[in-house]
Amino acid sequence: MLPPLVPHRLRASILNELHARPFTALAVPRRILHFAFQTDEAAAQTDRVNLFAFCTTRGLAGPLPAEKHYRVALGSTVLRWEQHSEFTTYTWEMPSASSDAPFTPNVAVIEPQTRAIPQPGPLLVAIDLHILRKDPNHLPLEDIFDRASLASAENSDGSASYATDFRLDPSGFVRILITDNGLANDRAGALVQRVIEIETYRTLALLGLPEAQRLAPSINKIEQKLTEVTRKMREATDLGSNRQLLDELVGLASDLEAGAAASVFRFGATRAYDEIIHQRLATIGERKMGGLPTWTSFLARRMAPAIRTCITTETRQSELSLKLTRAADLLRTRVNVELEKQNQELLKSMNERTRMQLRLQTTVEGLSVAAITYYVVSLFGYVAKAIHETGYVHIDPVYMIAAFIPVAALGIWATVRRIRKHHISHE
Repeated sequence: MLPPLVPHRLRASILNELHARPFTALAVPRRILHFAFQTDEAAAQTDRVNLFAFCTTRGLAGPLPAEKHYRVALGSTVLRWEQHSEFTTYTWEMPSASSDAPFTPNVAVIEPQTRAIPQPGPLLVAIDLHILRKDPNHLPLEDIFDRASLASAENSDGSASYATDFRLDPSGFVRILITDNGLANDRAGALVQRVIEIETYRTLALLGLPEAQRLAPSINKIEQKLTEVTRKMREATDLGSNRQLLDELVGLASDLEAGAAASVFRFGATRAYDEIIHQRLATIGERKMGGLPTWTSFLARRMAPAIRTCITTETRQSELSLKLTRAADLLRTRVNVELEKQNQELLKSMNERTRMQLRLQTTVEGLSVAAITYYVVSLFGYVAKAIHETGYVHIDPVYMIAAFIPVAALGIWATVRRIRKHHISHE
């Protein structure tokens, strides 16, 4: 029997990811309260502990340490919990009577049920979604929502319609009304989840707008300073001015990169969330109903400018960084050219000093040869006089000394030259 194949350590988690958030059947009518809280790593861990304690006190199994999605039934209410990279969601599915009018009873009556678990972080999204069967006795949408910002549409086959005004009600919730025109329970669950995701990611995507607005004055200032520096570059001719301008460019680049590093995640998340919104809207397949704008057209008119602002700010950062880099490279080239000129002049002066040193050395060597020759000849004079006094040599010492002078000078000069060559060869 062959041994079992050894799986990759991530194989199970990768395969399970496809089934982590299945659409669950949803009985109609239903009231759903959905919350999204901003959570960092520490807050997410604390929230997991709180949720586990909430479940165990009710005799229920809590989420496993590796689970990011968890669903539990609490009597007639269902809680769905999800942890994402920067936020955590709680979705409470509650029963609703068929006779209930839209958004009755008031959310203030049913919301206390959702406060049993401590809030894990700042609240980002609060949705009050009511899904009801079609009833001609219900109030028209214009009486439920703000007509100025009301958006409504049908899904691709007209089996449901959904509407919202994207505004906060007095309790701080965004109301969404879904009307069931013949949805199966599984399709109702899928539609509710997609609509909730659209509103959730819409809010998260717009978190990039305040960041773009915060960075805009700094980017404008850097662009103006860059214009001034490039103008001064045409006038600067000396090394000191070019170095000063280069220091200014380095400072501008540091300020720009600091802002870009702080916003790179936020702008990337904004793009990703915006793509998810468009994917969900495309999946629903909106159809226009009455004279109201669809969610797609409403968000294109109201939300798209904010998304473009974020993308434009990120693009400006990128292009400005390239401009600063090119200007800094140009200045570095000019500084290097100036330094090379200075180095060439320095080498020339060093060559001149070397030649002067050689001349001086030659002069000193000549003087030293003459001095040594003088002393050697003086010593030889004593020897010549002594020899003459003995009577063995009858040559006048003066002639002997005169004849010895060239011999001594030549010998000393040759010795000094040999010593110098010896030192040079060793160096």
